[in-house]
Amino acid sequence: MASDGFIQDLEKHPAEAGVGNIDYEKRPSYVYEDGAVPGQAFEIGTSWTAKAHRLAGRFKIEQRGIERVPEDERTDNSLLNISTMWLSANMVISSFAIGTLAKETFFLGFADAILVVLFFNLLGIMSVCFFSAFGPAFGLRQMILSRFWYGWYSVKIIAFFNILACIGWSSVNVIVGAQLINAVNTNVPGYAGIIIIAVCTLLVTMFGYKVVHAYEFWSWIPTFIVFLIVVGEFAHSGAFSNLPMGVGESEIGDVLSFGAVVFGFATGWTSYAADYTVYQPSTRSKTSVFLWTWIGLIIPLLFTEMLGVAIMTATGPISDTPPVNNPYYDGYQQSGSGGLLGAVLIPPLGNFGRFCLVILALSIIANNCPNIYSVALTAQVMGRWVQKVPRFLWTFVATCIYIAIAIPGYSHFNIILQDFMNFIGYWLAIYQSIAFAEHFLFKRGFAAYDPAIYDKPAALPPGIAAAAAFCFGVLGVVMGMSQPWFVGPIAIHIGEPPYGGDIGFELGFAFAAVSYAGFRFFELRYFRR
Repeated sequence: MASDGFIQDLEKHPAEAGVGNIDYEKRPSYVYEDGAVPGQAFEIGTSWTAKAHRLAGRFKIEQRGIERVPEDERTDNSLLNISTMWLSANMVISSFAIGTLAKETFFLGFADAILVVLFFNLLGIMSVCFFSAFGPAFGLRQMILSRFWYGWYSVKIIAFFNILACIGWSSVNVIVGAQLINAVNTNVPGYAGIIIIAVCTLLVTMFGYKVVHAYEFWSWIPTFIVFLIVVGEFAHSGAFSNLPMGVGESEIGDVLSFGAVVFGFATGWTSYAADYTVYQPSTRSKTSVFLWTWIGLIIPLLFTEMLGVAIMTATGPISDTPPVNNPYYDGYQQSGSGGLLGAVLIPPLGNFGRFCLVILALSIIANNCPNIYSVALTAQVMGRWVQKVPRFLWTFVATCIYIAIAIPGYSHFNIILQDFMNFIGYWLAIYQSIAFAEHFLFKRGFAAYDPAIYDKPAALPPGIAAAAAFCFGVLGVVMGMSQPWFVGPIAIHIGEPPYGGDIGFELGFAFAAVSYAGFRFFELRYFRR
């Protein structure tokens, strides 16, 4: 696809070379007609950005940010890369921690908690699978794809929320890993564990797409082995208790509220799904991408969360009176999920059990890699000046920020986890509903997209309909949310007072989708784009 004069064009116009140095409507000749930017363009020029890219190139660090990937550079031909990406990212202690909340926070029994985990995960992962298919089709990152639904300017709102999500995810996850390290050695303070995991994650994500996929391809294996050891030891202990299922209005509210947390965790990858398939060839079957993504997500999510539900039953019956001499309860109170797993592994296995906990703690690296890799890409969507800053530098900045958040949040993990998972579910439900409405009602398939206009503000949708529908989605969330600090007027009637039941993401999705359909109809008639 490159012209013979490609290098000459770069040498004639060195000031234009590089990302973000030209007007979006005036592309230099070395940019392909479909808007793709060849890899050589990043190193040419005399700007500090070009110099940084040249330095990065010496160490094989990925230089590309949000620019479209040319077809001849899409060399990732492995379907296993798609599946193992999410297999490793979810075969982690953070997923296990979600399962423990069923009893600890929502007072669910075993059977009802298992059913919630099953059905809300099946619902939550569908959008991740769907949007993953866009990466090979267009060679564009997820936030750039969002311009086709939200327009050039409104997408910045989505990017802002996605940055919060990436940073928040990373903070929550690294706290879980630090708890595990603390369970192994109580002399290691929480902040030390946080820094260890964050630095390791930075080393992987700094190098970019290929190294992230290479790490995720293998990292699930030792973690899975440790979880199998946990299953065996817990089964041998006989500590499992089949906690009874609740009944009545309170049960309805608890099921919906826990479901919102499970949905938020499962669907949390939606806003960067395509980031990890952009180097797949455009000839890749959309169905195969969907199915391989589905396999990579559903297996670890169900396995780890159901294991968390099961082991948490050993902490005693649902009661206001804490149990006496219960090592599982004591471990959970001391070090959260890490202490709970420590109670399973350390007494029977000793130092080997502690080694297993360290492996689980390091699994957080696989969990945080997608967050820290994608947050840099999302930051570049915010403006031209941000896009000039290389992706790998934003990776470093994001790492510093989430370390600063995680250290003070270490001692309030359960509250942070519940509130944050609900936040993720809320905003992503709105994001998905608008994207689905545009794709199925107005574009009616992939053929209606013109990826060549991804960086042309005047050719993209105005974004007025999307922004207005997003506001209506927020209204739906407020009506249906149930949090300790606020209970919506509809949520209060779902279950028993004072908390009712959380249906915030369901109402947010419905309000946004219906309003977008109406707003977009008139927007298209007026703007014709």
